[in-house]
Amino acid sequence: MAERGRGRAAGGGSGPAGRPLHVVRAGDAYADWEELYADNVVRLYRLLYSKVGNRVDAEDLTTEVFLAAYGPLRLEASRGEVRAYLSQTARTVLASFWRRRLGKEITGIDLDAAEEFLERPPPDGYAAKRAQRILAVLPARSRRILELRFLERRSLRDSADAMGITVGNAKVLQHRALRMAAQVREDES
Repeated sequence: MAERGRGRAAGGGSGPAGRPLHVVRAGDAYADWEELYADNVVRLYRLLYSKVGNRVDAEDLTTEVFLAAYGPLRLEASRGEVRAYLSQTARTVLASFWRRRLGKEITGIDLDAAEEFLERPPPDGYAAKRAQRILAVLPARSRRILELRFLERRSLRDSADAMGITVGNAKVLQHRALRMAAQVREDES
């Protein structure tokens, strides 16, 4: 292989006058894809793990980032440029992940609107009234499990005992009730 900093162009073609083409690399460019991968994989994995919170998804997303970057990324780019490109690709892959996972696009927060909303205190009892409004439209068993768990702050076992069901059934019932409550909340929006 040619000395570091210079390498054959992709395909090893010839330039004008039959001279071989050379790619001029920045002094801190990667020699090959293996070096690029080894230098960046841990950093990207840690970044993605901090955003998704589990090992399996973080590993899959790290793979997606490298696969997405493989075509457009140039080895002759400096290490800083490669890291910036991989970080941007990771943001895009992560946004796609959350869009698939949540079924809707996650967008940025309008800081002006958020600041105006956050500076204004909510009316007295707003949260309690809203919770009661959401609970009122749920089926009786779903409403009861949420009341026991969140309003009365009982454990899952105590809630199951109070309803005369198993802990496993209480978990499933709570999960379904929360999904129904979230749907009611979205319908209000």
